[in-house]
Amino acid sequence: MKALITGASSGMGREMAKYLFSKGYSLILVARREENLVKLKKSLIGKPEVKIITTDLSVPENAKKLYEETANENIDFLINNAGFGIYGEFANIDLDREIDLINTNITAVHILTKLFLRDFIKKDKGHILNVASSAGFLAGPLMSSYYASKNYVVRLSEGIYEELRRKKSNVHISCFCPGPVKTEFNKVAGVNFAIKGIDQTYAAKYAIDNALKNKMIIMPSFTMKSANFFMRFLPNKQLTKICYHIQRKKDN
Repeated sequence: MKALITGASSGMGREMAKYLFSKGYSLILVARREENLVKLKKSLIGKPEVKIITTDLSVPENAKKLYEETANENIDFLINNAGFGIYGEFANIDLDREIDLINTNITAVHILTKLFLRDFIKKDKGHILNVASSAGFLAGPLMSSYYASKNYVVRLSEGIYEELRRKKSNVHISCFCPGPVKTEFNKVAGVNFAIKGIDQTYAAKYAIDNALKNKMIIMPSFTMKSANFFMRFLPNKQLTKICYHIQRKKDN
């Protein structure tokens, strides 16, 4: 068993790596920060092989190169975890930084999902876990680009899931949609969460366990599950207003 994890240098990616390693998976760990990857590799002591690849997935060509470099590794579990958010009014956010977000959160996920999915379909086995967010079900004023990127990941994953289901494929795709998790995300985005985040180790384990059970949408907390249920009964305009007020609290 072998897994490739993007965004593996910290947060949930790091915890997912630790958990899969404990389950006997060989690992290919991908991130921008080589120092953190080396540190993580040294901490994973045991039999499964651990390989690290340093690359910046905000450059679309790097996602293609990553696939080409690992296509012959017989990977059977792809985890698209790399991603980040930016806080602020849409008109004021730096455009280049925003394009980096779109390339990391959307383009890289799309490229890697498509290319590895084709291989998985050929051998009729494999799992893909795309890390999205509860933000993937909403519009997100003050984090508009981030919310839109996670909407893309959710809907893309759902569409692929149905295509695979109708073919009775042994390839499975899941989408992890947590609320706030205690990671470096808020530091990068420049926010403080309005809702208390869940433990990243718990979140990582929950995501992987449910992906291996072939669950499509994975939500690790009762709060987010309840919120997602009740959102269905509110008009989008009202939801967007509520979301704006929640986002404003991140300034504090």
